[in-house]
Parts: sequence; structure tokens; C-alpha cells
Amino acid sequence: MNETIEIGAVSVTRVMEWEGLFAPVTDFVPESNREFWEERSDVLTPDFWDRESGMARACLQTFVVRSEGRTILIDTGAGDGKERPYLQVFGHLQTGFMERLAAAGVRPEDVDVVVNTHVHVDHVGWNTVLRDREWVPTFPNARYLFSKADFEFWNPLNGHERLGTWVNHNMFEDSVLPVHQAGLADAWEGDTLQIDSNLTLELAPGHTPGLTVVKVESEGERAVFVGDLMHSPVQMLRPDWNSCFCEDAAMARRSRRRILSWAADENVLVVPAHFNGHHAAEVIRDGENFDLKAWAAFRPQI
Repeated sequence: MNETIEIGAVSVTRVMEWEGLFAPVTDFVPESNREFWEERSDVLTPDFWDRESGMARACLQTFVVRSEGRTILIDTGAGDGKERPYLQVFGHLQTGFMERLAAAGVRPEDVDVVVNTHVHVDHVGWNTVLRDREWVPTFPNARYLFSKADFEFWNPLNGHERLGTWVNHNMFEDSVLPVHQAGLADAWEGDTLQIDSNLTLELAPGHTPGLTVVKVESEGERAVFVGDLMHSPVQMLRPDWNSCFCEDAAMARRSRRRILSWAADENVLVVPAHFNGHHAAEVIRDGENFDLKAWAAFRPQI
């Protein structure tokens, strides 16, 4: 069931695409260890860690943001029918996502803006759908926003060395390039981009060169959609622990600490891309690290 939260005058509905066991936690977050997951099982089980298998639980979801009369999507998951030979968990999916998006009151032609927080296989997939054996934009009236740093980094013609080359095989060609060729892509530059009076994009590089967070501020309430700045609450508890997918380890740590520090000091709701179960957190400082203050209350959409 879709769930909704209000941030001032901004409405946010989360639409789930996929959820399940993803990878062993010590592969997913290599600097962690089982002892710590056990120690902090109060936060990590059962939604984020399956103790019996040792696997991390994760999800793919899109946030439907309604702000100033426009419909804005934050991230578009893995998509259906994509060929992912080196990340088969997200290959050839048939998830029913578009039906759940419709249940949230969104038709493809209704979407005004698509924000891809970064160019990874599990954040750009529904940018396109297969039609007459050709990948075409799913949302024909939308502007698709990519950070220029990520757009150029993941373009295979530019020849960059990338940690995530294999798991993102085919991704640019089937989920990014068709949007660009259709004239719907905006590769923005600089450190920030204002979408409207409520929404601001801000670079937080490290996981990818152009990872972007979405800051929401309305009627005195604030939230930040952090994409893959964190994959699991374990990275909130220990912000120096990167996922196995971070391109620049040192920069990822700096960005994570900067955003979490701001969120803790200013009481900003943190909304990561892959948190299963509870999906948004208020955080507090815990010495040099951070801890959970409270989970946010997304409510079932009526």
C-alpha cells in the first residue's frame, strides 16, 4: 500500500517497487561486522537485517512529491524488463510498479519533473519503458534532472574508470540515453539547483560524483531525501562506513557526515532511498556518530 507524509504544504507519497533480501551485510557495508549488527539490533532488526541469513533487507521506491501544483518524482527504481547480467536481482523485473503509481493518482503524462538523485541502475530504471522494441521515456511531459557530474561520469563514451561499471551494465544505454535523445534531459551544474520555493537539489558527492540530495522546506518543516548517502541505518550509526558501491570513499564519508550533522542540529527529517520498513528518521548526535531519535510516521494513502 502506498503511504504519504506531509512536509508543510508539500505532500510526499512513497511508491514501492521492490523489497527483499539484497546481500550479506558484511559485503554490502564491508567495514561493518556482525557483532555491531547484533549490538544494534534494536535499530537494525527486523526491517534492515535478517539475522538468520545475515542478509541486508532493502527496498526500491519512488517518492511522489506534490509541490506548488506540480508532480515531481524522486528516483525511478530499477524498471521492468531491463537486462542486468551482473546484478540479476534487478534484471527482468515485473513488479506492478506502474499500477501502484496509478493508485497514487499519477499517470505518466501527469509527471512534471523527474529527479534522479544519481545515475545508478536502481535509481533510473523507470525513466524508460520498452515500446515497439525501443526504450522510450516513460514520462513524456517531464523534465528529467541529472547532475552533470553523474551524467558525464556514467556515459560510457567518456571512458571513466568506475567501481560500479559491471553492476550498472546497460544502464546508461537503456535508461538515460533515450531520455537525452528525446530532448527531455537537463544536466545541471553547480552545487545547488532550485526547483521551486520548497525544493532544492544539493550535491553530496562520493557515492557517485554527482550524488544529489533533495532538501524540502515548507511552512517551517524540513526534510532531506538523501538517495544513497546511506543504504542502511548502520551508516547512520557509523557514518564512516561506506557501502560497497561508493566510488570515492573519503568523499562519501564527508558528505554523509555533513548532511547528518545538519539534520541532527536542525531537526531535519532524513529520508533515504532504500530503507525498508520504517523509511524516514529523525537523528541525533551520539559523540562522533549519530543515532536514531525517532522514525517518521508515513500513513497509508486514502
